[in-house]
Amino acid sequence: MNTRGGKARGLRVLVADDEAPAREELAYLLGRDSRIAAVRTVGSGAEALRALDAGPVDALFLDIRMPGLGGLDLGRILARFREPPRVVFVTAHDEHAVEAFELRAVDYLLKPVREQRLAEAVQRVCESLALATASVEPDDGETIAVELGGVTRFVESQGDYARLHTTTQSHLVRVPLATLEVQWAEAGFVRIHRSHLVALHHIDEMRVDSGHCTVRLGDDVLQVSRRHTRELRDMLVHRARPRRSDE
Repeated sequence: MNTRGGKARGLRVLVADDEAPAREELAYLLGRDSRIAAVRTVGSGAEALRALDAGPVDALFLDIRMPGLGGLDLGRILARFREPPRVVFVTAHDEHAVEAFELRAVDYLLKPVREQRLAEAVQRVCESLALATASVEPDDGETIAVELGGVTRFVESQGDYARLHTTTQSHLVRVPLATLEVQWAEAGFVRIHRSHLVALHHIDEMRVDSGHCTVRLGDDVLQVSRRHTRELRDMLVHRARPRRSDE
């Protein structure tokens, strides 16, 4: 295992890739980012598991195709962790993107990785980690920790309250939807209807049929109002489109 870094504060990152040149290049680029405190590198999924057991890791930059324990296999294992590191898949193959995001990946990078695109992935990791500690106070004063990056999928207005929907349960909190819209905008939550906010990275599908727009988040299908349809479509297109090399 190799270690880079010496900054006092920042993200603790683990890079797992069986190809040494790709592994070292990614570690080098990450080490240039001021938000990264330390970078460790390993050459296999099995080594990554041992590294996770050896010390805290905030984010794992993970190749998909590796001998033995592949990246997606490791992602499935991490999904069962109580507090898993954020996962960014880094691969030369684009056909695994859907499965990667089903495993709650923060981002999906295609090789060769450009420094600007990598910086965007680091930003998403930072936002996810920062908002994991965000909290709201329900009526009884108890604080509910809300792990937005990968858990809360959408928020539903219920009068003066809001109901936060995760993949397995929901929480009723005494916070107006309008307040959450402002506070959580930087985390990728957008208004799609007067009654709903959704996390952009959890949208699996957007469909327009006979002038009516809906989005699907897992098994949930939500209506998109006419006034928000174009804005949402533009956001999704911008998020998905590849950037030109001169951007």
